[in-house]
Amino acid sequence: MKRIVQPLISGTALALATGWMALGCKPSEAPGTAAAKGGGGGMSFQVVAIEARRQPVAEVVSLVGTVTANESVEIKSETDGVVQTIGFSEGQSVEAGALLVALDQTKFQTSLQESEASLELSRANFDRAQQMFRDKLIAQQEFDQAAATFRVNQSAVELRRRLLKDARIVAPFAGTTGARQISPGQVISRNTPLTTLVDLSVMKVELNLPERFLGQVRTGQKVEFRVDAYPQDRFSGEVYFISPQLDPGTRTALVKARVANPEARLRGGMLAQLDLSVRLRESALVIPEPSIIASGDTNLIFVVSPQNQAVMRPVRLGLRLAGKAEVLSGLEPGEKVVVEGVKKIFPGAPLKLSGPESAAPYLQ
Repeated sequence: MKRIVQPLISGTALALATGWMALGCKPSEAPGTAAAKGGGGGMSFQVVAIEARRQPVAEVVSLVGTVTANESVEIKSETDGVVQTIGFSEGQSVEAGALLVALDQTKFQTSLQESEASLELSRANFDRAQQMFRDKLIAQQEFDQAAATFRVNQSAVELRRRLLKDARIVAPFAGTTGARQISPGQVISRNTPLTTLVDLSVMKVELNLPERFLGQVRTGQKVEFRVDAYPQDRFSGEVYFISPQLDPGTRTALVKARVANPEARLRGGMLAQLDLSVRLRESALVIPEPSIIASGDTNLIFVVSPQNQAVMRPVRLGLRLAGKAEVLSGLEPGEKVVVEGVKKIFPGAPLKLSGPESAAPYLQ
């Protein structure tokens, strides 16, 4: 059953519907119409009208986020030493495991050799003690002491080998190096910053999503954004993380999206201006924005009747899109809506429709 919603018409809408009555004229005698007759024949108002049609619509929320690198780390030394070799240039792309900084290894090698000598001696003592204990020539206490000394020296060798390894600082992942903060010959201590390493192949966009939109966002959802560095370009990403907990202070949830960055144009710290689709309707009735007459809380349109006359119709709108609006009630698919010439017509006015080429821009 067709249901037509007819809310109360007031203000400007009421004036449009009753203005001719206030002037004591019939529509065919309206000023302007009469003048256009030139003393004979009827006249129609030429307008542009299109058929209301269904199409997918999405509610898009504009948000601000921050671009961050997929991986980013500050490279530091794990031990004290003297910088012997710097194996990278600032801004250089390096592979995982590439040598970044080498410290002077002399003292580490000497210490390792000393520990290895102690280990060999303790191993020999342990082997002799083991044989003598089996032959019941030494007490349990002497055997335990030899075994403990052997294990302590084993641990010392492992530690010295790790310290020697720490003298070579390598890239933990493939990425781009940052500014160099040390020089050859410099004495550094543990945790001294050496440089930074950033993976720019994939970037992340982080944003705080208001609670009211949380139920309409899901992982795998597409997001689009732009940055000030490239104002004409739009970048696309995919949501992969939605925080399981909201910030109690702001009532927002942290959302992250991955973005491919093959040309390394995006950099960490950029401000991202996002358009996030939070609600999608596959089949919504949509009309162009210029066809709508706003009057207080009421929205009106002119529909073309089968007799090519203007019929004023109240409508209830839903989502407002760029240049378009969703109609929830008051209009049926296929009805023709006036999009140009709205201001010069009145209820009952005879209409002459322009050709399809005039309506084409509104069908995009």
